[in-house]
Amino acid sequence: MKEGFLTGAMGGEKIGAAIRRPDDLDEVLHYPHIKAVFLLGGDVNFLPPLAKKVREAGRVLLVHIDLLEGVGKDAAGACLLRRMGAQGIVTTRAALARQSRELGLYVVQRFFIVDSESLRTALKVAVGQALPDAVEVLPATVPAYVVSEIKKELGVPVLGGGLLRTAEDAREALEKGFDAISTSRRQIWQASAVLRP
Repeated sequence: MKEGFLTGAMGGEKIGAAIRRPDDLDEVLHYPHIKAVFLLGGDVNFLPPLAKKVREAGRVLLVHIDLLEGVGKDAAGACLLRRMGAQGIVTTRAALARQSRELGLYVVQRFFIVDSESLRTALKVAVGQALPDAVEVLPATVPAYVVSEIKKELGVPVLGGGLLRTAEDAREALEKGFDAISTSRRQIWQASAVLRP
C-alpha cells in the first residue's frame, strides 16, 4: 500500500524537481533532499533507464503522462508507465487520474487557475471525477485564498508550480499555504535545503 503523497512521493520535503530531459536527472541527484522527480516531457523509450536510476537513488518518479511522447493518454498508457518504473503520474485529465489511482500510482491532477471560473471548474472536476492524491496549481503565484479554498474543498495536498524564479519566490509560495513546490529552477533546487520543513 502506498504512503500518503507528502510522506511517500515527496519524502516529507517541500521541493520536487521538475525535469524536461533525461539528462537533467544527473543534476537532480546531487541534491539528496529532493525526493520527488517530475518528468515533464521526453520520449517513452528513455523511461526505463531513467526510472531505474531514480529508484536506485531512493527517489520517486512522477511522469507527466500528457507530455510524454509515445504513450497513450489512457489507462493502458498509465499501466505501461507503471511497468516501466514510474511510481506516479501528473495529468490534467480527470478520468485518467481516477484510473491511474486505481492502478496504485501516485496521482497529481494539474490545474491551471487563471480566474474564478477555472477555480470552480477545477474543484468540480477533482471532487466529482479525479480523486487525486494531490493537486498541482499553476501558476504558483495565485493568491493565498485559492490555495486555502482548494485545500478546504478537496482535503488533499496542494502543490504549486510555474512562475517561480528564486528561492524567495518558493518561500512566498509555501507561506501562501502550498504544501510543496515543483520547479525546474536549479537555484531553487540548490536552496531547497533551507526551505525544508
